[in-house]
Amino acid sequence: MSAGTLQCDVAVIGGGPAGLMAAEVLAQAGVAVHVFDAMPSVGRKFLLAGKGGLNLTHSEPHEPFVSRYAERGPQIEPLVQAFGGPELRAWAQGLGVETFVGTSGRVFPADMKAAPLLRAWLQRLRGQGVLFHMRHRWLGWAEDGALRLAAPAGEVRVTARAVVLALGGGSWARLGSDGAWVPLLAQRGVAVAPLRPSNCGFDVLRADAPAGETRRAFLQELLGRTPEPAVGWTPHFAERFVGQPFKTVVLSFTDSQGRNFSRRGEFVVTATGVEGSLVYAASHLLRDEVEAHGHATFHLDLLPDHAPERVLVEVRHPRGSRSLSSHLKSRLGLDGIKAGILYEHLGKDGMNDPVALAHAIKALPITVVAARPLDEAISTAGGVAFEAMDAHLMATALPGVFCAGEMLDWEAPTGGYLMTASMASGRAAGEGALRWLGQGQSAGA
Repeated sequence: MSAGTLQCDVAVIGGGPAGLMAAEVLAQAGVAVHVFDAMPSVGRKFLLAGKGGLNLTHSEPHEPFVSRYAERGPQIEPLVQAFGGPELRAWAQGLGVETFVGTSGRVFPADMKAAPLLRAWLQRLRGQGVLFHMRHRWLGWAEDGALRLAAPAGEVRVTARAVVLALGGGSWARLGSDGAWVPLLAQRGVAVAPLRPSNCGFDVLRADAPAGETRRAFLQELLGRTPEPAVGWTPHFAERFVGQPFKTVVLSFTDSQGRNFSRRGEFVVTATGVEGSLVYAASHLLRDEVEAHGHATFHLDLLPDHAPERVLVEVRHPRGSRSLSSHLKSRLGLDGIKAGILYEHLGKDGMNDPVALAHAIKALPITVVAARPLDEAISTAGGVAFEAMDAHLMATALPGVFCAGEMLDWEAPTGGYLMTASMASGRAAGEGALRWLGQGQSAGA
């Protein structure tokens, strides 16, 4: 069943920040823009990001800002050079939304909310003539090159002079980013790197997992199966500390290629492992190491403001009739989850060894063996390769089809970097489509 064919100048597929930014660039130039989204309303992931305070961008200077995009820095640099933190703040102000810089350098709306900004943005877009089509899921291309979309009334076909794809990555499928576009582009000859979790949590290797090869693991190997590692925390630790944060710790990690990470912050204990801002910041290195070697071990400094020598002196200090727990609390302020993780990893014997205990306080090893599933990740790595596009983000295998946002092959830590690059790439794709239309050409597939 078909609900008809629609003709337009530009079809934007995806109503997240990247798609809306592309639509804005085009509408401001007087182009007729139609935005299609599979969800009942646009900007759902944008609104979710604003639940804890919408982190729009970061205030740090351009060079360190670009370094947050790691290997893809050279490709992202021209995008954020044209539309970076200062430009994004000015854009928000143009919508009547004032911003401020938090203590961490992150930039937020004055009211910390996403909904007012999105409402103002959509009102401006509609005033510029942008038309929105909700519950329209993109299905790919028809034989004649028209776009196919599943709509409530049946399949809709759209012919457009240019197309901007801003379909998101593969995380938060319930909000529309399900990665279903990957095979549709791959079938058309567009190089797409596999989607992988980014800014994600990890499962930890259980501290009381049996050492060496177990009989079950041996039998699994005989049957050609890869033994599953024992993951999670011991019941005693899990019952007391799941959901609690590690505060004021330093996480350090060096991978097998010599790449180093060391940062102070906090993270949270989950039922099977760890997640939170400090873990997310190191997640790309941890994920790559796990993929390459099956595991990755980072170290925690539980008392970063204490020198190792002082820690050893305090641990060795005579405690008289006090329990070890009371001694650690009074001498070092160690209690709660920090004391709990020491017991989890050292056991009773290790806790009674002052040298081993002092060393663990300053460099406690935590081994992770798996990233959490893609749909649980905040963002994704992988996507349309920059090498498969021209300088204007047009897919070279699909003339007139532009790609933007998280569906491109880049990743960044949280802190405003994700939002900035998504919106900057949306602007670039919109400008690319505008340039394409100026050449009087039509999109091909």
